[in-house]
Amino acid sequence: MAIKYLKKSPKTSSTDDLKTREIVQNLLHDLEKSREDGCKELTKKFDKYDGEIIVSKEKIEEINKTLDQKTKDDIKFSYDRVRKFAEAQLKNYGQDFEVELSKGLYAGQKLIPVNTAGCYIPGGRYAHIASAVMSVTTAKVAGVKNIIACSPPKEGIGAHPAIVYTANLCGADVILNLGGVPAIAAMTYGMFGNSPADILVGPGNQFVAEAKRILFGKVGIDLFAGPTEIAVIADETADPEIVAVDLVGQAEHGYNSPAWLFTTSKKVADEVIKIIPELIANLPEVPRISAEAAWKNYGEVILCDTDEEMVKISDEYAPEHLEVQTKNLKWFHEKLKNYGSLFIGEETTVAYGDKCSGTNHILPTKGAGRYTGGLFVGKFIKTLSFQRMTKESTKEVGAAAARISRYEGMEAHARTGDVRLRKYGYSNK
Repeated sequence: MAIKYLKKSPKTSSTDDLKTREIVQNLLHDLEKSREDGCKELTKKFDKYDGEIIVSKEKIEEINKTLDQKTKDDIKFSYDRVRKFAEAQLKNYGQDFEVELSKGLYAGQKLIPVNTAGCYIPGGRYAHIASAVMSVTTAKVAGVKNIIACSPPKEGIGAHPAIVYTANLCGADVILNLGGVPAIAAMTYGMFGNSPADILVGPGNQFVAEAKRILFGKVGIDLFAGPTEIAVIADETADPEIVAVDLVGQAEHGYNSPAWLFTTSKKVADEVIKIIPELIANLPEVPRISAEAAWKNYGEVILCDTDEEMVKISDEYAPEHLEVQTKNLKWFHEKLKNYGSLFIGEETTVAYGDKCSGTNHILPTKGAGRYTGGLFVGKFIKTLSFQRMTKESTKEVGAAAARISRYEGMEAHARTGDVRLRKYGYSNK
């Protein structure tokens, strides 16, 4: 039997997106400048509130004393179950599970791969073979059924032959000779006979990154990516030549690729500053031009007094790639919290991770390491929750849900509990 709409909505959830986006963009632009005063002004305008913004401890204590006990009990009921489910998710991270939260109330999660993934593989200045490996392989292992790969074509050739070979080897179902914004649009909207992508992954230039940012919501993305970054933490035991070579190794990516050195050694800092221009001068033309501009405009050397200060400044920057070349490697590994990928000791380097050592090189930039990691199988897998209940459990859950809904002013929500309580012979008092 064919699908038949008995009622079709004239609008979708995206109908007002453009208008809303313009309003929000203007507000955010103004608030970036006006900051706290702007927040207060808008709150007074829209919420008619002119009081303190930060809720004081005294106010919290007053509420604790005056809020009626039944309301507090219902809130605690909700808190206990949500916390128990979150604890079960943490305990069973990365796998299916079901848990009984209270008598007759069962909740759990299922991990299901997305159906279609779009993998963008850069091919402008360089043939990014490794990007094909990182994106397509990870999607395939995650269980994605349909993988579309896009890479910029060269005149008379198409996508770089090595990229085509790699994407095919790693499991791409379709390979398109498309780059830039057209590639992102084609994967998002389902062009050239393909299904629309559920998620887009892979690095790219600023135009690719902006296209992904604009389309985020209509399609999932791996992360908001900017120019690639490297930081090195080095003490007096570090080899200045290796530090300098590694910084230049990332600077060749492009004119706007940051390279940072955090060190407690003035000697190491001075040596690195001296060596880097010499290393850049010996590069072939294309990487030399990129590295010169990157080091001149985005390179930094920061001298710290202690190891603790190096950890502090590094966590503030949250670099995409972070190398640690110190005598106390284990201590740094334990203390550092914000980075895309960590390279511990001079024996390893960013290029190893970028090309072939195993960890993924599609990583957070522009400080995003404060809240996310890089591409991994989990990016292609949806963690979907579910719940099921006995009629008996409604006596407790349904009544609490109805009362909480009414506290919130959501009467229609409350009545979904009421109708079940009546049907199963329970009171909602």
